[in-house]
Amino acid sequence: MKPIELEMALPTIYDKEVTAELIRRIDSLTPSTQPQWGKMNVAQMLAHCNVTYEMAYENKHPKPNFFMGLILKAFVKKMVVDETPYKKNVRTAPAFVIADERDFEEEKARLIQYLHKTVELGEKHFDGRESLSFGKLSKEEWNNMFYKHLDHHLTQFGV
Repeated sequence: MKPIELEMALPTIYDKEVTAELIRRIDSLTPSTQPQWGKMNVAQMLAHCNVTYEMAYENKHPKPNFFMGLILKAFVKKMVVDETPYKKNVRTAPAFVIADERDFEEEKARLIQYLHKTVELGEKHFDGRESLSFGKLSKEEWNNMFYKHLDHHLTQFGV
């Protein structure tokens, strides 16, 4: 019989101390930090993590068409916004694939800037806010999406 995995509440990305710890982890990366799994280099991983925030703050990614929106809400949303950790080597959505070379310092600075912006805006800003891919999300769902994805990739790079 398979053991039951209990879901634990994730740290709150809107909390300054939680974000400071994430930034400390990001700051411990170097351009030569190697992944423990996966194909991205560290600069590509930072750019990949920035896509989540670009979708929340920038108008540079197209909204999925109606059919794709239904698929995302029906089959992907729960995995992205719940508290269950991502498995290693899960397939990446096309918008998140970073195949070209990126500037490590530039991507790192952008990610840290997005984290500061998230703390500044706070959880009230996100509660009931529309997601590009998943429709309206609660502040907890936004938190889980932001925190879980970033934590997964920082762990991928051993920090």
